[in-house]
Amino acid sequence: MMDFFIGMSTLQQAFWWVAIIASLIFLIQLIFTIVGTDFTDGLHADFNGDLDAVHGPFQLFSFRNLINFLMGFGWTGVAFYHSFQNQMFLVILAAIVGCLFVVIFFIVIKQILKLTEDNTFNIDKLIGKTAEVYLRIPAQKSGKGKVQVSLNGSNHELLAVTETEEIPSGNLVKIVRIEEKILIVEKI
Repeated sequence: MMDFFIGMSTLQQAFWWVAIIASLIFLIQLIFTIVGTDFTDGLHADFNGDLDAVHGPFQLFSFRNLINFLMGFGWTGVAFYHSFQNQMFLVILAAIVGCLFVVIFFIVIKQILKLTEDNTFNIDKLIGKTAEVYLRIPAQKSGKGKVQVSLNGSNHELLAVTETEEIPSGNLVKIVRIEEKILIVEKI
């Protein structure tokens, strides 16, 4: 392996070593992540989706981001070493690409965390929402009608009663409370 580095400049050797070591650590992190061990650098499946919080899964100065940066930095230096005469430009370019690796990692993690959102239907979240009467709602809780209401982009057809006068189909109503999974509504 050392024969490979004979004849290389110190900068080129540094790029190679950084790229190889960072890639090996990245592969170990990837394997641990796929297998599901606790080597996740603070990224947990029960995360609540608040990426702006201090305790969120994306922290700028983390070991995982350091490895992502070094991998981008090292492989850019290796790939473009003979393309540029100005070594300072090459180091700056490698640093920019390393930062891009961190940003790309952030975007990927943000998209993955969207998959962990809890979008289960919770009838209690309907209080205060507007619904459309689908089947006539009889007056004074004398019978049940149906309303259509949207929650989290999903439409639901639910039983409803009113404590006031009859509400014909097509009218808009406001959900004021819920009793035994039946919506209590009033005409808007």
